Amino acid sequence: MDPHKRSVTIEVMADDESILGGGRFETTVEDYAAMRVYAAQWTDRVWTIEGCSGIGKHIAARLLADGEQVVDVPPKLSARARVFATGQGRKTDATDAHSIALVGTRMTGLRPVVDDQQLAVLQTLVDRRRALGEDHTRMISQLHALLLLLIPGGAKRFLSAAQAKVLLATVRPRDAAGKTRRRVAAELITDLERVYQRSKAADKELTELVRATGTSLLELRGIGPSGAARLLVEVGEITRFPSKAHSGSWTGTRSPIDASSGDRVRHRLSRGGNRQINRFLHIMATVQLRNQTEGGPTTTGAKTSTGIPRWKPCAPSNGACPTSSTAPSSATR
Repeated sequence: MDPHKRSVTIEVMADDESILGGGRFETTVEDYAAMRVYAAQWTDRVWTIEGCSGIGKHIAARLLADGEQVVDVPPKLSARARVFATGQGRKTDATDAHSIALVGTRMTGLRPVVDDQQLAVLQTLVDRRRALGEDHTRMISQLHALLLLLIPGGAKRFLSAAQAKVLLATVRPRDAAGKTRRRVAAELITDLERVYQRSKAADKELTELVRATGTSLLELRGIGPSGAARLLVEVGEITRFPSKAHSGSWTGTRSPIDASSGDRVRHRLSRGGNRQINRFLHIMATVQLRNQTEGGPTTTGAKTSTGIPRWKPCAPSNGACPTSSTAPSSATR
């Protein structure tokens, strides 16, 4: 199956790669029911869908709810299969569906999709929490721009809604433009206070849900409820990684990767890793380095004027720094 936002293209393929049928259906209730009826003539069936964690998630969730067996096909595998297809490599819906069916028929070890309600709830809430953070950043930027026009020199860099309200109370513009700026700034402060309340409630709910999973991520210094929930959502089922090196390569952290021929294995940062996970691991490492604790990562060298230790350059011979610890390569549930 090749999923789209409003339609899906399917191709029915047997074990010997013979094509038994196919078609295109809309994602409406009527067409979805028609697709189920059409596929019911093959009793021993497995749905292979591209991107069950992304664009194909909506149709995979509906099939799982109806008791169907669904397998996730990574987009990279279907793209590689499409290269060897006929038709001069044209990317059409039928070609995509055929490539996905070939991958599902030929490849072993594809990950079955599981209807994990706990992770689904976490993903919805952590996405909402990230949106609140983005709203906060946008409003603060707009508020700084307005205060710079209302107050000589503007406000300080790290500004809260309460501090902005105190500053705005000292401003009494007389011109029409100044009055409008002050009114919009007051509206932004009200919106910021609302965002603070929602973020606080979201953090509390995420903390309870993360602890309910039984994970120990919240015990790590530098990982909050939003970061722990994001790690759980992105990693999913940890057993799908054959080894620690596979997990490190997927997340983008430093892990032993075969970077050259021969028996030599060296550490390399995977540029194709998961940026979401790598971001939170970087935040965790930064917090640990700025707040030194016993047994945690350390830095060497003199401190700067702000009290933060300077980084000591790593030896260029092996590409790894022996004086500092790196963030963990994977998250476990």
